[in-house]
Amino acid sequence: MSYKAKRYLLLIILLVSLLCIGYIAEGVIRIYTTFYTRNVTSDAALHIPTGAGFDGVLDSLRSARVLQNENTFVRAAQDENYVQKVRPGRYKIAAGMTNKQLIRKLKTGTQDAVNIVIAGHIRDNGKLAAILARSIEIDSATLYHVLSDTLLIRRLGYTPATIPAMIIPNTYQVYWTISAEQLLQRLQKESQAFWNDTRLRQAAAAGLTRDEVTTLASIVNEETNKIDEMARVAGVYINRLHRRMPLQADPTLKYACRDFAIKRVLDRHKAIESPYNTYKYAGLPPGPICIPSIAAIDAVLRYEHHNYLYFCAKDDFSGYHLFAATLAQHNRNAEQYRQALNRERVFR
Repeated sequence: MSYKAKRYLLLIILLVSLLCIGYIAEGVIRIYTTFYTRNVTSDAALHIPTGAGFDGVLDSLRSARVLQNENTFVRAAQDENYVQKVRPGRYKIAAGMTNKQLIRKLKTGTQDAVNIVIAGHIRDNGKLAAILARSIEIDSATLYHVLSDTLLIRRLGYTPATIPAMIIPNTYQVYWTISAEQLLQRLQKESQAFWNDTRLRQAAAAGLTRDEVTTLASIVNEETNKIDEMARVAGVYINRLHRRMPLQADPTLKYACRDFAIKRVLDRHKAIESPYNTYKYAGLPPGPICIPSIAAIDAVLRYEHHNYLYFCAKDDFSGYHLFAATLAQHNRNAEQYRQALNRERVFR
């Protein structure tokens, strides 16, 4: 081979080598920018609904406006075979994440829990369903239906009337995709943990089941928001129960009328036909009239021992009550309160 031919051959080899190096470099850069370059611009929570495909993932990312380069994310998702393996859930993503990190989290279904906050004084299943639905995927109508499902509730050990007794006010961490039945099972588990041996012994000492404790606590909770007098109010009702006297609890009439704005209970309210009318029917009503606070439940379990059988709101509208052991004293207290209502022109 001539010298000139050798030079041409070396030149060709050099050019091919440079092309190969360029191609390899381009591939390395492509891999790096696709998988390892930061592509999430800000913290966000993605909600990927059950049944959503990859287009749904992209919709969620676009709504959150967190991707710096959507094209590289799509390439990475295709290369990682995530497009065919979308998993629903709520995912918290952080600024600075790479496509590799983001896809790994989404592909493995590594959800982040949500907080469901259940406070006391929830008076009906509709309100409870609405509160639960704020934090999870299930809508309130579905939750309401499940809360009214007699067969399911019976399997949990409750009835439609007593199901509020299963709900303990607290903050619960669950996954956004939890089913309605799983959620009820979770609430039941928390209730079982709440009713430990100590509380069950206290309930038995008061002559009540745990559901009856919760029912009475719901009445106490509606009677007073003063934690320091809840145990005394509970003691009044325990005394009346032990003497087989009607509870004559005004909050149960408000519940029966479905009118919680009543400030003055009248004879027409006392005549309403309802198992929740504790003026007509002795003993506890069929179930709680609200989800009571833990403070009210513990107040019933540690009720104050005294000889009071009556109580009436103070005429200073402080929220506290006057207690009486005799009907004569109670009538005097009640008359003072009625006069105070008249002065304030409160007639209903």
